[in-house]
Amino acid sequence: MERAVIHLNIADFAVAVEANLAPTLKGRPLIIAPEGAPRAVVYDMSDEAYKEGVRKGMPLSRAKRLNQKIPILAPSFNRYEQAMKALLKETFAFTPLIEYGQADGHIFMDVTASKRLFGPSVDMAFRLKKIFKKAFNLDPIWSVATSKLVAKVATRLVKPLGEYIVAPGDEEAFLGPLPLSLIPGLEKPELKRLKEFNLFFVSEARTLTLEQLKIPFLQKAPLIYDRIRGIDPAPVRAFSETASTLSADHEFSDDTNTAGSLRSALYLMIEQICRVLRTRNLHGAGTKLILSYSDGVQNTSTSRLSPSTSNDMAMFKASALLLDKAWTRRVRIRHMRLICEKLCPPMVQTELFTPETRETKQACLIEAMDKIRKRFGKHAIRAGLTLTENRIGS
Repeated sequence: MERAVIHLNIADFAVAVEANLAPTLKGRPLIIAPEGAPRAVVYDMSDEAYKEGVRKGMPLSRAKRLNQKIPILAPSFNRYEQAMKALLKETFAFTPLIEYGQADGHIFMDVTASKRLFGPSVDMAFRLKKIFKKAFNLDPIWSVATSKLVAKVATRLVKPLGEYIVAPGDEEAFLGPLPLSLIPGLEKPELKRLKEFNLFFVSEARTLTLEQLKIPFLQKAPLIYDRIRGIDPAPVRAFSETASTLSADHEFSDDTNTAGSLRSALYLMIEQICRVLRTRNLHGAGTKLILSYSDGVQNTSTSRLSPSTSNDMAMFKASALLLDKAWTRRVRIRHMRLICEKLCPPMVQTELFTPETRETKQACLIEAMDKIRKRFGKHAIRAGLTLTENRIGS
């Protein structure tokens, strides 16, 4: 059975969400960026602003020079993530094989096995478009193809509004006349190198054999060889493979780069996550920390927890190293997010005679703190490290 992959893309997602809250912004140039930051960059922009030369990642000062009258809104990352969650609830009715961006309006769906229940993949894509429009006033671009690669290229062609269907077997013919810059996975260095060989279109690059591609591109040659032919066996990962996470957020009232405030906020988020882990009798085996700077740039750092834990202090010890790793700029930080990944049951078998160690003492202390909070409220007792920072809501 031929694969059927649907790609839904709500163009300029952040702008579309903001325009729903303020309808007067629709059809007008709009920039999403932290205006007060000295080195702010454009997070998102409307199609009208794009036509005036504004691009994602462009310094805000440069965007203002293009048109000083363009309205500028500060990004609301939590709002965009909530909007994505609402959209995903509708897609789960069709398939569990869903892959999506955190807050960018992109959704891939493998509906190969869903055709018997819901009909052709084209009908499913059209139904979802109608649902998104009616329930959320968001109008997605959509495409249907046999792989994520071809589906993504197809939606790029019809942006900001439209639909595209690439029939099985038509992948090479579809990609042939397109510019190489439209192929996902080809970065600026590869495109520049191909340009040096006077290769600008996919059909031109296909004249090179795999051995010829290996000369300038070395290990990346097989990937380029497959991509320009529409070969992409990468699966759409099941939602269950990425859903086993817990997260906590902290938005600073004033942007900061003070170590004490950042560590305090980090510990509060860890307390929140570990409390849920212990309630569910789970451990976390990995953490990811995302720092959002006041200029719109984000830094991410990940680590593995070995052994897995639901202990506040043990998790903080590992996550404090994450903070040092992700905090690489002098720009103030606006928002922090901590994600606990690879949730798993705690180890069942324990030692018969457990010696009294620092870890066991910490576990007893946390157990006592949980009992106090359960009886008198979650803010009845706090770690000294958190006393300099505002509480995070659960």
